[in-house]
Amino acid sequence: MQDMKIGDAAAALGIEAHVLRHWESVGLLQPSRSASGHRSYDENILDVARLILKLQRTGLSLGQIRQLGVGAHDERLILIAEKRAEIQEQIVLLRATDRFLKHLADCRHGVVAECAECSDFSRANRRRRPLR
Repeated sequence: MQDMKIGDAAAALGIEAHVLRHWESVGLLQPSRSASGHRSYDENILDVARLILKLQRTGLSLGQIRQLGVGAHDERLILIAEKRAEIQEQIVLLRATDRFLKHLADCRHGVVAECAECSDFSRANRRRRPLR
């Protein structure tokens, strides 16, 4: 595959060119430059960009993504442990929400208070009780 200019690379990634420029300015991407100074995106740089996009979609900030790449080992381990704990909390909430929505599809009560299962779901965070 031939290297791409910034506009083509952005289109291939489904983002705007200014996003790639920003990622470069904060040290996340380092595309090579042509003799005339234009950015050149090869498949490796596109893979790094795809990784950044995925990590952003999971809730990591650009600062956190940069830290994963350049931070000291101990700092990276702390960030990884914290993010994994957040992800586990999200998984628990998403599973509970999925069960609630499945229940809600069959629930015939008009008001949440009339249904014990609906009420349990809405009160779970208030009581700090884990959602089953």
